[in-house]
Amino acid sequence: MGRAFEFRKGRKMKRWSAMAKAFTRIGKDIVMAVKEGGPNPEANSRLRAVIQNAKAANMPKENVERAIKKATDKDTANYKEVLFEGYAPHGIALLIETATDNNNRTVANIRSYFNKCNGTLGTQGSVEFMFDHTCNFRIPAAGIDVEEMELEFIDFGAEEIFKDEEDVLIYAPFESFGAIQKELENRNIEILSSGFERIPQITKELTEAQIADVEKLLEKIEEDDDVQNVYHTMKE
Repeated sequence: MGRAFEFRKGRKMKRWSAMAKAFTRIGKDIVMAVKEGGPNPEANSRLRAVIQNAKAANMPKENVERAIKKATDKDTANYKEVLFEGYAPHGIALLIETATDNNNRTVANIRSYFNKCNGTLGTQGSVEFMFDHTCNFRIPAAGIDVEEMELEFIDFGAEEIFKDEEDVLIYAPFESFGAIQKELENRNIEILSSGFERIPQITKELTEAQIADVEKLLEKIEEDDDVQNVYHTMKE
């Protein structure tokens, strides 16, 4: 098993945000997908992926349809994806993905969290190079030979394929998302969910007291409505 497997195992041990937070994130993803490629999932691969993720998160169908309809309204604010980089206490690198309709507000909030928790908000490119930007797909395991699939999907960019509980996970570089999504759809393989993650190249082990310091900052950041995902180099 490779780094993607270990990263996934570590993330599963981590607390998951409240359902309302997950629905808020998906709602923003829907708005960005519709604004970018239109409201028809058949013609908008990004929107198809978001709808799959909404189903995986048990988001009611009417909520999804309402979000798509709202996104087509010209008065609905568009969200801009902004990446923040910095350091938590004890040299732990942080990458923070946000989706915001007010960049000034988001910048001010993120900076305040770092300041209050003895962290340092960095400049663009200061820590991003420490993480591999990956895409992932979750598909049903039934009828799938993992080793055979790994050989076949190398040509589409897949780097790691493994079984996770009852499903199979495919990991690949960020830029391979479209090719793998298209090939899975061509083979009529159901995509249960898909997304993007940033896997740390190296992690740092901390003491319990040091972990508590980092967790204090992580909690403040993750509670912010503009924050979509937070990645760090702390060993879990």
